[in-house]
Formats: sequence, C-alpha cells, structure tokens
Amino acid sequence: MSNKRTAWLAWALGGLTACVAVVLFATDLLSPKPSSDLLLNDALFVLFIPVVFGMVAALIVSRQPRNTIGWLLMVLAVQGVVVGAIQGYIQRIAPSAPAPTLPLLLMAWFSGWSWLLLLFPLLHIPLLFPNGQPPTPRWRWVSRTAIAWVVLFILIETFDQPLHANTTPDFTLHNPIGLLGEDMKGVLLGAWIVGLLLLTVLCVAALFVRYRRANATERKQIKWLLYTCAVFLVIYVGGIVLGASNATGLIADVWNVIFGLSLGAFPAAIGIAILRYRLYDIDLIIRRTLVYSTLTLALGLVYLGCIVLLQQLVVPLVGGSELAIVASTLAIAVLFTPLRRRIQTVIDRRFYRRKYDAAKVLAAFGATARDETDLERLTGEMLRVVDETVQPEFVGLWLREPGADKQRGAM
Repeated sequence: MSNKRTAWLAWALGGLTACVAVVLFATDLLSPKPSSDLLLNDALFVLFIPVVFGMVAALIVSRQPRNTIGWLLMVLAVQGVVVGAIQGYIQRIAPSAPAPTLPLLLMAWFSGWSWLLLLFPLLHIPLLFPNGQPPTPRWRWVSRTAIAWVVLFILIETFDQPLHANTTPDFTLHNPIGLLGEDMKGVLLGAWIVGLLLLTVLCVAALFVRYRRANATERKQIKWLLYTCAVFLVIYVGGIVLGASNATGLIADVWNVIFGLSLGAFPAAIGIAILRYRLYDIDLIIRRTLVYSTLTLALGLVYLGCIVLLQQLVVPLVGGSELAIVASTLAIAVLFTPLRRRIQTVIDRRFYRRKYDAAKVLAAFGATARDETDLERLTGEMLRVVDETVQPEFVGLWLREPGADKQRGAM
C-alpha cells in the first residue's frame, strides 16, 4: 500500500473512531444514570481519550507510515470504542433475548479477550519506541512471543465453559464448544500469567537498553515517554494510597478527572516525541516539574506546621484560629520566592550539573571581563569559556584590525 493510501486509511479510521465515540457519549448522556455521576468523567473516558488516541495515531501514520507506534495507538483507540459499543449492546439486548443468538455469542466471546487489544499494544510501545523497531534484531522474538501469547489466551477463552463478558461481569452464556474444565483452565491461566509478567519485564527492559545505546535525539524522545509514565504512576499510586480511587463524591470525581487527563497525556507525549515537535522542551518540563512539585510539598508542610504551632500559641490567648491561618498564609507568601530559588539551585546541582557548572563559568567570566584590560588574556579566557560550556569540536575567534574601517573608507 502506498504512503498516500496508508495516510487516508489512518485518517479514515481516526475519523470513524471519533464518530463512534461521539455516538457512544451521546447515548450515555441520554441514558438514565445516578445523579452523582459526573458528566466530565464520561466526556473524558468515553469521548476525549479515544479521540485523542485516534487523532494522534492518524497523524503519526500519515507522517511516518512505517512506524508501528502509530498503528498501535490506532488499535488502542479502536479497542476503546468497540468495547464500549459491545458493552452497550450486551447491556440492552441480552436481558430481553429469549435465547442466545450467534451475534450475541460472538460478542460475548470477543468481550472475554478484548482487553488484550489494550494490554499488548501498551507492552509493544516500550519495545518498539520511538522508531517502530526493536532495539536490535535479537529482540524480535519478544514481539513474536507476545503475539503467540495473545493467540494462546484467545484459544483458552474460545474453549472456556461458560462464556464470560468482561464488560458485563454478571452476564454469562453457555459455550457450545466449551471443553475446558475449571482445573485445566486454572493451570493454563497460571502459566499464562507468569509468561505475561516475564514479557512485561522484557518490554520495559528493552526501552532502557535502547536508551543506553541511543543518540541525543532518541534520548529526548524516550524522556517524553518516561516522563509521562512517571506522572501516570504518581497519580495512580497516589490515588490508591490516599484512597481517592475508592472514594465517593467530590474527591472521586476530581481524581477521575486527573486520572483521565494523565491517560490522555500518553498519546500527546508519544506524538511530540515521534514527530519531534518541541522535542527538546522535555528537559525544561522535567526541571519545572521537579521544582514546583518539591516546592508545593515543602510549602504545604510549612503551612500545616505553622497552623499547628500557632494554634497552640495563639488559640489559648485569642480564642480563635483565624489569626493562625492568616499568619500561615503570609509566611507562605514570604517564603515562596526564596524557597523556589533554593530548590531550583539544589535540583540543578543534582540533576543538571552540566548546566549548573556552565552557569557558574559564565558568571565567573562576566566578573573577569569587567576588570580585565589585556585583550590577549581576555581572548584566551573567552575561548576557554566557550570550549567549556558549549564544548564545540573547534573554537576560533576573529578580530577586526583596528585600521580596517579607515582603509575601507579611503578606498
């Protein structure tokens, strides 16, 4: 298939995914639901995430048709809307069906293993990122094993008795070709899960192997993916530790919105990395994330400490806690700028040592240039600073002759 036809196919799939997502969101919007459900959550998970995955996938495929990462993102987008459509069909049609029909059996069978279309693209992305190929040809067996593992689970699900729809846990159907008993299925699934864990470790290890051998551009691309994964893990693990993922009410709604946005950041980061749009901004983003997250944590601890301390001192005398809150807020306002500078200096010294040393060298050269009057020594110092900070392959300095302008005017 030519590159032009491939691009048209990708945009057609992306547009179809967006249309189906809109229909599913409209259907979900019109269906009765508890008043506690937040509309923004449905907009994120039903509409926003599939559309973002599909559009970024189409953009990558249209620009780099041979890059497998774009097609993996497209599989994730299509999987989201297809599973949503099947879930709606089973929930509406199955309870009123007098007997299981062939389409219903096929949908229940597909629903039982459709989650693999989500899991295995996510495993292949670190294995093939960013150029769509494994780090070395020796890693191709990992991809082939992953495909074989998908086929094995589909076979287990095909001959399972009964059929279970993952999208609707309470819904089961009698499988006319079900041959596996519970004991045999348990043994096969146990071995399959062990193999899945090994494949996960290998796919993640492939990304770090590639990073060690990569050039400067590929390292920036991998940093975008690792940064997004780190943010997602912090949000996900933080929600579990703090209990926000299992909470109800406003806390659960806020966490769901943050969690949905972190999922939507994956295709955005992958698109930036592969298409190299503002690729080198990742160092600035990581640096500011470290600075402001550490600053937020430090100011939060200072705020809580000030409130607790001042309440112990002020409440017995005044009889109210408003003064403690006001004083703590003023303390935060005063400490913000100096604390941010201090944290930024520590982070630059620890994680951006080269840039920190270059800044120190430039500051020292500025002090020297103000006091130095010997042109030869100043020239040598300038060449040394350029070589130490920029580190070019060759450094040279061209100086205009003092009488060059007069000679040019005379001619």
